Amino acid sequence: MRALFPGSFDPVTPGHQDVLRRAALLFDEVVVCVMFNASKTGRLPVAERLDRLRTAAADLSNVTVDSHTGGLLVDYCRLAGIDVVIRGVRGTSDLDYELPMARMNHELAGVETVFIAADPDLAHISSTLVTAMKQQDGVPKAE
Repeated sequence: MRALFPGSFDPVTPGHQDVLRRAALLFDEVVVCVMFNASKTGRLPVAERLDRLRTAAADLSNVTVDSHTGGLLVDYCRLAGIDVVIRGVRGTSDLDYELPMARMNHELAGVETVFIAADPDLAHISSTLVTAMKQQDGVPKAE
């Protein structure tokens, strides 16, 4: 079974890497895909995000990296023959954000969503936090 792990990955975080590694254990193939999010301002070029994802997935033989920056997630799923979407959730606010999208993806295209709970040691890290720390010459680290 193929699964899609979509996100802006701007930048890729240790939390993203953890969810990707865990998803790769659950599915035959995982496509990690840089998607366009109209509510976010891209900081890194898509090509750089793809390179970072390839590096993060280098030791995961069943993971491929792609991008889809025009159209809906369900459009990509239809084109790629994918019926499952992976979403990492750090807490209830993430779940509140993700559930309506999961329901809509199911309604539009029959796409199921599998939620993977964030590792508690990584749940505090977000792409926004990583970017802010890099601007201050620091990088948040897991305990």
